[in-house]
Amino acid sequence: MSQAMERRRFLATSAGVIGAASALAAPTFAQGPLDPGQAKRPFRLGVSTYSFWHFKGKPVPIVDCLERAAVMGFDGVEILHQHMERDAEARGLQVDGALLNEVKRRAFALGMPLMGFSTHQGFVSPDAEVRKKNIEHTAKCLQLAHDLGIPTIRVNTGRWGTIKSFDDLMANKGREPVPEGRTADEGFAWVNECFEKLAPIAAKLGVVMGLENHWGLGREASGVLRVINAVKSPWLRATLDTGNFLEDAYAQMKVMAPVTALVQAKTYFGGGEWYTLDTNHAQVAGILRDAGYRGWISLEMEGKEDPATAVPKSLALLRQAYA
Repeated sequence: MSQAMERRRFLATSAGVIGAASALAAPTFAQGPLDPGQAKRPFRLGVSTYSFWHFKGKPVPIVDCLERAAVMGFDGVEILHQHMERDAEARGLQVDGALLNEVKRRAFALGMPLMGFSTHQGFVSPDAEVRKKNIEHTAKCLQLAHDLGIPTIRVNTGRWGTIKSFDDLMANKGREPVPEGRTADEGFAWVNECFEKLAPIAAKLGVVMGLENHWGLGREASGVLRVINAVKSPWLRATLDTGNFLEDAYAQMKVMAPVTALVQAKTYFGGGEWYTLDTNHAQVAGILRDAGYRGWISLEMEGKEDPATAVPKSLALLRQAYA
């Protein structure tokens, strides 16, 4: 047999073997898409930098939070914008300059995805100029998230501010009276208008806004859903916080879960800063799976215990519940 014929036979035989192997290895989806209930992988667990610093004293540097998260075994990190600002101020850096680049570089070196960004803003104000400034602030945070490669930011409706002290607001379970001469419908109209202006910016940057069940008009799931349903943008979803529903928590989580982009799971080792909830995280995990949620779970350790011990204990708790 000539050398050329031997070569042709070898190539034909090799192609047949490779083709057969490929046919065996390649998955087939002829029966349609997978049922979300068939997905058995555990949820990915991240940690918010809030878990390491509760707005008290000198801020823990963001890069230190990344290091701690990596050592403890988290899958990703959520950054609190105010934490980043305080860190930059303490170290004489620019948030959107040297600090941002340092955080990106360190996260990459640690193999630590940056998976969430939490900002503070509010649109419940009769003053159009106040609302405009909050729109600008939110747009800036969308840009920061985009520059950090973060796919979602936590946003709020905002609140009336009729209870000035946050401690007093928490003592009143997050409820506050509507100012005289104003209505809740007015407040929702302002919030909707602001998010309608922000949605195209979020779409352009590719960053999903997650409206949290925080306080103010978003205290309950019905308020969060009222805004999302009014704005009608895929770039405005929900951030579900397990610690911010103070009545009928699991029922409210169930109605919010189908539109949830990120879950913030609270723990309270050492007793909560304002209150302590006995959350059944395994039940929360079941609600999320039933809704087809497959995104991130971000730990917010809000207890008074030292984060060095409370955060690892929280991770163990969440691993068991969300596995």
